[in-house]
Amino acid sequence: MIRLTDVKKHYPGAAAREYALAGCSLTIDEGELVAIVGTSGSGKTTLLNLIGGLDRAFEGKVEVGGKDLSTLSDAALSDLRNREIGFVFQHFSLLDHLTTVENVMLPSHFVRAASPVPDPRARAIELLTMLGLGEKLGDRPTSLSGGQKQRVAIARALLFKPRLLLCDEPTGSLDTTTGQQIIETFVRLNAEGYTVVIITHESRVSDAARRVVRIEDGRIVDDGRGA
Repeated sequence: MIRLTDVKKHYPGAAAREYALAGCSLTIDEGELVAIVGTSGSGKTTLLNLIGGLDRAFEGKVEVGGKDLSTLSDAALSDLRNREIGFVFQHFSLLDHLTTVENVMLPSHFVRAASPVPDPRARAIELLTMLGLGEKLGDRPTSLSGGQKQRVAIARALLFKPRLLLCDEPTGSLDTTTGQQIIETFVRLNAEGYTVVIITHESRVSDAARRVVRIEDGRIVDDGRGA
């Protein structure tokens, strides 16, 4: 599903030998639930951005679903992100003037070709209901709790039935109880067949993962697979 080979990332303005990622190699198989942990500035978010095709300036090779991201055109990369990858972030990025259903449907307005799902509205309602928000379909984000907002964001990420979910600190702004509910949601989605990769600094998230990858100073020091 995901294969990184000797990936290096250097940001403009950084010292000549200072790499955000310094030769990272990693394989994540389809169907895994993986937590990537490390201190602030260790490179974990940079790693996630490269896997998700959000940053193209790197050395080495990044493959997702058998596709070498460096060889894809901008249009092809955008199509890959839209159809095969769902993103969930710490900040929900919901539009307050839209209902929960409309927020979940939002990606359908930006696909270049036909929507990957025949009826985005029906799919949005299905997802929100599955995530326990069936009574909030017409509500706007301002009336929702933090946990409810994150579940709307998860539903939006799932709209096009992606193979891969990439999550950057998805519980970071939530209280303990709500955060645990979101963790359980990811565990359930993984059991349904989604490949889930979560960037986190929280032990409660990594404890729920089936595999924990540790990154320090831009280097993977433990790939979670043992010897």
